[in-house]
Amino acid sequence: MKKNIIAFLVTALTMVILAACGSSAEKTNNQADNATEKTSVIDQIKERGTLRFAVFSDKPPFGYVDSNGENKGYDILLAKRLAKDLVGDESKLEYVITEPQARVDLLKSDKVDIVLANFTVTPEREEQVDFANPYMKVAIGVVSPNSASIESVEQLKGKKLIVPKGTTAETYFMKNHPEIELVKYDQITEAFEALKDGRGDALAQDNALLFGWANENPDFSVALPSLGEQDYIAPAVQKGNTELLEWLNTELESLGQEQFFHKAYDETLKPAFGENISADNVVVEGKVEK
Repeated sequence: MKKNIIAFLVTALTMVILAACGSSAEKTNNQADNATEKTSVIDQIKERGTLRFAVFSDKPPFGYVDSNGENKGYDILLAKRLAKDLVGDESKLEYVITEPQARVDLLKSDKVDIVLANFTVTPEREEQVDFANPYMKVAIGVVSPNSASIESVEQLKGKKLIVPKGTTAETYFMKNHPEIELVKYDQITEAFEALKDGRGDALAQDNALLFGWANENPDFSVALPSLGEQDYIAPAVQKGNTELLEWLNTELESLGQEQFFHKAYDETLKPAFGENISADNVVVEGKVEK
């Protein structure tokens, strides 16, 4: 009888010990899994060796591909500097060419780390991505032929207004002026060609872009330079990517202290805009002063 009791106790004790060991091992494995899941986003980028940007290829002077096949523009200068300061080399980057309507999806699908494609901050977009500090200010403008200049929204009634899809200009007119007929195009270059060919009476887009385009196309002018409220353009990261967002904000403030964006303006935007536009009307040095 005593032998049976002793055997039972030994068996029970063994089971308790095994269960405890199993629980400890499982806990250790879970901790390891959690540690893997919480690996620093910055470290992942450094381990990969490249910083991935969504940029435009057809929106000079902000983001475009020149005749030599090289990415150029205001956004590109910023991309190179961010890559230099995060990865250690301005060439350690990857450009993912985008259209306006694809910018959010590129972040959601983790195909890019940062969007630098004239991404205007809006409440709707803030629900889907996280915006860093702005580096540019902008409003919606309308460019039209000098021979039939559009100087007010009222003059657009009964006419065709060209807008690139996925832009704040498209959203603004759909929401505030549904009576105006919109002619929509996927590509920005296609939209401008449509204006030149007379497939629309005017074109609405960010005024900073229009200033540069009109400067190179003297038969057109931005006679309606500002609609709605002043907006801001900022880099965007995947929703919830707090670590990269905080790094970006710190970096942008640091760049602002050295007047990086005024220098970038002089190099890329001023030649396109001409002498009539001031840098202070366009650039933001790393954050909005309140």
